[in-house]
Amino acid sequence: MLAKKWLSNAREVMDSIENTQIENIMKAAEIMAASIESGRWVHTFGCGHATIPVEEMYPRIGGFVGFHPMIELPLSFFTHITGEMGVHQFVFLERVEGYGNEIMKSYTFDERDTMWLFSHSGINNVNIDVALEAKRMGMKVIVTGSASAFSGVQTRHSTGKQIFEIADVVIDTCVPKTDASVDLKNHQDKIGPLSTMGFVTSVWMTICTVAEILADRNVKLYIHPSHNVPGDTTARQRLDAALSEYKRRVAGV
Repeated sequence: MLAKKWLSNAREVMDSIENTQIENIMKAAEIMAASIESGRWVHTFGCGHATIPVEEMYPRIGGFVGFHPMIELPLSFFTHITGEMGVHQFVFLERVEGYGNEIMKSYTFDERDTMWLFSHSGINNVNIDVALEAKRMGMKVIVTGSASAFSGVQTRHSTGKQIFEIADVVIDTCVPKTDASVDLKNHQDKIGPLSTMGFVTSVWMTICTVAEILADRNVKLYIHPSHNVPGDTTARQRLDAALSEYKRRVAGV
């Protein structure tokens, strides 16, 4: 049964992350915790389906203020598939060197910030531009993606570097090159991709570690609460408090 095959593959990815990436997750979490404790940001960025982990972490029930999503609409919203902002345009844009530099001009950064990037392959230009610019500004760069599988694969960037070579810390998602993982009879291409599962697993293992570090330091976290639980009379106030703290940080107060 192919459903169980995909589930087995997904479990294998999660187990591999647990067995091989704890040390890197701890290193990344320490860097992120320092940014958040200082009142600054962990900026998060990805292209295509690598925007899913960005959207997953904040705003999200159980997430907390300190993670700043940077999502560029032409690099993420291609559900029209064809026509306006279609797949053809997306595949072209994520490979355009220099586009990432222009994206970075639209935000305000600080050397105390962390840049957390998501890229399955690590070879496309926009993500590499963002990583290089973040490093130039003095930020620490964390990259989550399939680093081992793409080791030695030629980058598309003129620097000759993959994004994994630029990072201060790499969290390997342990996903195969092809992403899709289930063979289908009478077809060349596999089905059942795993990169989203790898990304989201890495995100919550890392963020829970960041929260643990900050809680141990008695740092108050503004957690996005569940506001749909009957009987929780203060959920809306806690939500408002989290959003107020987010606005305060965005304003640079």
